[in-house]
Amino acid sequence: MTMKTRRLIFWTLRLRSALALTCLALIGIFAAVSFSRQPVIIHARIAEDGGFMPDSIKARVGEPLRLRLISDDVEHSFAVGQFSIPPVTFKPGEPANITLTFDKPGTYTFYTITPSSLNFWRMRGVIEVSSEGAAQPAAPPLYVRLGLGLDGEHESAQEHVELANQPSAERGAVFASQIPAAMLTSDYYVSHSPMETFDELRAESLNDEDAWDVVAYIWEQNTTTAALTDGEKLYQVNCAACHGESGAGDGQFADEMKAIAEKNNDEHGIQAPTDFTDAEHLLEAKPAVLQGLLLRGGMGTGMPMWGTIFTDEQTWNLAAYLYSFQFEYPP
Repeated sequence: MTMKTRRLIFWTLRLRSALALTCLALIGIFAAVSFSRQPVIIHARIAEDGGFMPDSIKARVGEPLRLRLISDDVEHSFAVGQFSIPPVTFKPGEPANITLTFDKPGTYTFYTITPSSLNFWRMRGVIEVSSEGAAQPAAPPLYVRLGLGLDGEHESAQEHVELANQPSAERGAVFASQIPAAMLTSDYYVSHSPMETFDELRAESLNDEDAWDVVAYIWEQNTTTAALTDGEKLYQVNCAACHGESGAGDGQFADEMKAIAEKNNDEHGIQAPTDFTDAEHLLEAKPAVLQGLLLRGGMGTGMPMWGTIFTDEQTWNLAAYLYSFQFEYPP
């Protein structure tokens, strides 16, 4: 075999080897890309049978996260807190495919809005979204900055609260010129209960009915029609299943929760849903306390924690809406 032939064989083998390595690399890249495009499969079952599985997912800022939602039992829904996608509904045998792309790092909570069972609100999970930069720490909520406790802050100092008529913001507007300027500020509103405000107004020589009308006017001045509409929508979707559409504590799970509360007789366990039409309860509550309870939840009472799901603005809108069960606002 001549030297020329040997060189030809050598370079042929080198070329084949290079081509083989290139093919393997391309196959590896293709496999990696294909794998990255495979959706994360999430199974959903009623809360008592496991909820969402898995309930912890990782993602990166700017990179699409593909999810395939599969129901193993009944109809469920999938929503992501503080993220602008509408809830997705999926049924047994009808999976749903969605793609999420996050533009900032943080921990996002996914949850259901479908009341599939008593503990449906426990169906939650988290998406940990990372990036090169560190996430900014959140500021403490207002109730912490004001030094307010959430438990017992709204207990009545009086034996009973009775209203002859539903307080009207429209009637209260007649007395607008007599209201101390400090009472119309947002700082006053968030840190005082309607009952505290009523007591101060009575000291200004208003009779009971007029004083309550002025309280309704002050509360109406600290919200907007748009905020109340948003609060109502949040309430009907997320709260009515327990508290009832009219706020009377008579939602579809109310009887079951009452039975559990009576059986266990435990103030730290499941409680009957709050009746927001009960003046004695709601009129003792400061707005900052209501917002804080929405953020934190009821600590085992059956009241979910909404702080990782609703935005700060949404929690204030919902808190403002709750007072509309007591106060009559102009249409």
